[in-house]
Amino acid sequence: MKHVVAINGSPRTGWNTGKLVREAARGAKEAGATVEVIDLYKLEPFQGCVSCFGCKLPKTFGRCVSKDGLTDVLEKIRQADGLILGSPNYLGNLTAGFRALYERLVFQSLTYNKERPNCNEHMVPVLLITTSNCEENNYEQRGYTAMLESYKQLLERFVGPTKIMIYGNTLQVEDYSKYNWTIFDPVQKKARHDEVFPLKLKEAYDLGAGLLV
Repeated sequence: MKHVVAINGSPRTGWNTGKLVREAARGAKEAGATVEVIDLYKLEPFQGCVSCFGCKLPKTFGRCVSKDGLTDVLEKIRQADGLILGSPNYLGNLTAGFRALYERLVFQSLTYNKERPNCNEHMVPVLLITTSNCEENNYEQRGYTAMLESYKQLLERFVGPTKIMIYGNTLQVEDYSKYNWTIFDPVQKKARHDEVFPLKLKEAYDLGAGLLV
């Protein structure tokens, strides 16, 4: 039976990104895969790549040698048949936790070798789910489209064929009255969430179900 690792790169495990990742995971499971869901921010402390180049040495070639909360996660990804990743957009990029995982996941396979630039011989399909407060039709203008395309290119080069799902103009909190956020219309935000989020959950489910097809 094929196995999928699903990783929620949001510190909020039960909000937009976390729910979409879990729905994609449910789709993969109901399509016949076994699935493990990992909440990145619940792991033991971890960090990004420290440029030690241990993954370039003959004895540990292609494997990150840092020992922390990501060590087991990277090994699980190496054994998986598919990978679901999720992260909200914070200040124009994906979360710091996601970036740490991304650096360690990709860099271990980069060889700096002309003849064999990628040493990863177990390429797997990837679904990257991203959420943002930004309207989806403003992604290109804000640079978000280019940012996500950059992630897609490196994931495809070093991990496997990658699809991206976006969900913009999200509902950030249940009760906007707690905050002095005058640029938002809370009624409009809630109405959009109630209308659009179920459709996005269905989209995530379908993408998860088709991940290994």
